[in-house]
Amino acid sequence: MTSLAPSPRVVTAATEPPVASERGSSDLARSSHPIETVYRPRHPLHLAATVLFQRRGAHDPTMATAGSVIWRASRTPLGVATLALRGSADGSVRAAAWGEGAEWALDQMPALCGASDDSSGFDPSMHPLIAELAHRHPGLRLSRTDLVFDALVSSVFEQKITGLQAFGAWRRVVTTHGTRAPGPTPRPMFAPPSVDGWHRIPSWDWHRAGLEPPQARTIVQLAARGASIVRAVLAASDAENVERVLLDQPGIGPWSSAETRIKAFGDPDAVSVGDYHLAHEVGYALTGSRTDDDGMLELLSPWAGHRQRVIRLLGAGGPREPRRGARLHPEDHRSR
Repeated sequence: MTSLAPSPRVVTAATEPPVASERGSSDLARSSHPIETVYRPRHPLHLAATVLFQRRGAHDPTMATAGSVIWRASRTPLGVATLALRGSADGSVRAAAWGEGAEWALDQMPALCGASDDSSGFDPSMHPLIAELAHRHPGLRLSRTDLVFDALVSSVFEQKITGLQAFGAWRRVVTTHGTRAPGPTPRPMFAPPSVDGWHRIPSWDWHRAGLEPPQARTIVQLAARGASIVRAVLAASDAENVERVLLDQPGIGPWSSAETRIKAFGDPDAVSVGDYHLAHEVGYALTGSRTDDDGMLELLSPWAGHRQRVIRLLGAGGPREPRRGARLHPEDHRSR
């Protein structure tokens, strides 16, 4: 089970110039002074495959890429921060951070890059495809943000609607009600609202964003007791108890609980049961034919403790079932 303990700081002082966007290193010099560091992982790391898993669609206002640099805006416990990451040829990651939460973001950055991911006990050899994928993708790590409420809210955005709808609603709400990210970001970026900020978003803004009323109500209700939810989750001793806390919240079911644990804690065993596509994809990749949730769980059972790791490997390079029809058409209820 994934550890919920704070990640140790395993970075060293930066000895090179700061991370720069593709617009040139002078951008950083013109900005407020960043805090810089270099993270040297003890394992292979594919930085983009690991960190960009946290992105919510190509136009996520909290994440961006510019050339070889990954940018992330977040609302840390110490305030808003912008983090910029660039991988180096020697396997290290150069990082710079701006804003009130910059120090927290740098302390947490190794976990964002998969430093807390423990693959002990994972045996890919039990299926030839998983063995091949594990060999081809040694740098794929399970990322964690340690930001419980953001992960919980984003899971609610994605309930029962298409990804296109969810990502569009997330973009509009965060851009309107979030906080502009500090630093020389490659485009305007925004950190998500505070817990209180989520609670104060008016009903018409949810409607304009295209989020369904049940999901909007759930987010507002969660925000009303957001601080206590976060405390309870962080006090939980293991993933099972985290899941118990999350499932006690109205509007949160097994799918949202799993998605929250995957994003916030990099839970290596979480499976998003109830997903519209996941069981079909796992079944086709491992057997050549679709299956349902029960069949998926049976197929994944040999890797108990690492089922999410298997799912991520399949997502990185597993076979895809040919499309048999048109995609699900998003419904837009804003004119009703």
